[in-house]
Amino acid sequence: MHTDSEFSQVRMVWQYPIDATTVRTFQKFLWKDMPCAALPTDPATGLPWYTPGPELDSFRLSSKSHWDIPIIIGNQTVHFLASHPTPPVFDGPEDRNGKRNHDEIRFWKDYISGQHKSSYIYDDKGSRGGINGDLFVIAGDMNADPFDGDSYNQAIEQLLNHRKINTDITPSSIGAVEQDFLQKQANLQHCGEDKYDTADFADFGTNPGNLRADYVLPSRNLKIVSSGVFWPFSTHPDFALVGIYPFPSSDHKMVWVDVER
Repeated sequence: MHTDSEFSQVRMVWQYPIDATTVRTFQKFLWKDMPCAALPTDPATGLPWYTPGPELDSFRLSSKSHWDIPIIIGNQTVHFLASHPTPPVFDGPEDRNGKRNHDEIRFWKDYISGQHKSSYIYDDKGSRGGINGDLFVIAGDMNADPFDGDSYNQAIEQLLNHRKINTDITPSSIGAVEQDFLQKQANLQHCGEDKYDTADFADFGTNPGNLRADYVLPSRNLKIVSSGVFWPFSTHPDFALVGIYPFPSSDHKMVWVDVER
C-alpha cells in the first residue's frame, strides 16, 4: 500500500520534465581543444606532461562528463549544468589533476559566457557552441574550495566571480561549524569560514580538513529565496544520516538552493 506522501513524491518527479531532445553531453571533448588550456608540463624538463600526438589526441577534459540537462518549468527552460571535476590532488609537482580540475570548472565559465568564449566547445553529437538559453543552475561536486585546499589558480573563483552567476547567498550549516571545532587539526589553519564547508575530509597530516567542495550556483536572473547544507548539529535526530567517519552516506553533504524567477 502506498501513502499519500509517497504518491506526492512520485508526482514531484514528473512535475518538471526534462527536454530529452536537447540534452547535451560533453564526455568526449578533448582537453587539448580548449584554447589556452592549463595542460601540465614536466617540472624537470619543461616538456609537455602528456605526449603530443596519440596521447593528447585521446585525452578527454572531463574526468566523468559535463551534462547540460534542460528542465521545462511552465513555459520556461532552466538548464541544469552538472559535472564532477577530478580532485586537485593525487598527483605530483606537475599538478596534472589540479590543472585538469581547473579547466573542468573553466568549461562552465566559457559555456555560459557567450559565443565569443564558447565557440570552441563541441558536444558528443558534434554540435558546437555554448548554452542555448539564459536560465541555468550549475551544480556538482567541484572539488574546489575558494580559500583552502589544493586548487590550482583559484579554480572555483571562475564561477563565483562570474557576472552571470548569483552568489548573493552562500549555503551554510551549523553542523560544519561544530565538526570543524571538534576535529581541529587542519581546520585550524583554514582561511574560509567554517559554516560554508560541505565536505568532511580527513584532518591529520597532509590531509586538507573540511572544505567547501559542493555547489549549487543559479544564474543571476534567478532569485535565491533560501539555501543551506544538510549538515545538522550532532544532537539533532537527523545527524545519524550524515554522521562521522566511517560515514553512513558520504563525506560530502547535500547542498540545496530554492530559487524563483
